Amino acid sequence: MGWDFQGTTEREDIRGGLTKKCARMDRPVSALIRDLRERGLLDETLVVWGGEFGRTPFREGRTATSKILGRDHYPDCFSMFLAGGGIRPGVTYGETDELGFSVVKDKVPVHDLQATILHLLGFNHEKLTFRFQGRDFRLTDVEGQLVKGILA
Repeated sequence: MGWDFQGTTEREDIRGGLTKKCARMDRPVSALIRDLRERGLLDETLVVWGGEFGRTPFREGRTATSKILGRDHYPDCFSMFLAGGGIRPGVTYGETDELGFSVVKDKVPVHDLQATILHLLGFNHEKLTFRFQGRDFRLTDVEGQLVKGILA
């Protein structure tokens, strides 16, 4: 079962299922980070933990009366974490409203996240530009600013 809980029946609770899923990953992920730190590898290893897109903080409206519950795709808010490799330890960056529905502080566009990850890997995203048919192309398109608030 994935993280979307789109196969969840009414008898199963999305909040409870998500809590159980997170509990299963907490120990192994924290063990990985602790192991990297103890071996002196965390400074040079970037850990990026995220999924393919956000999910709504609510049950899907299209399934509200169904026995199948789930959370729809959601492009506006997305949580992930980065550790090591030049990330400032212990920082939380960005904030949503109390429902997790809208970004209210320090929004990070995907191009900025990509530019920052490339920077942490030792690449200048602006130098990865190539011209094709009169237009500049790069992994961050023609956008992307470093998210300096998360850098060590």
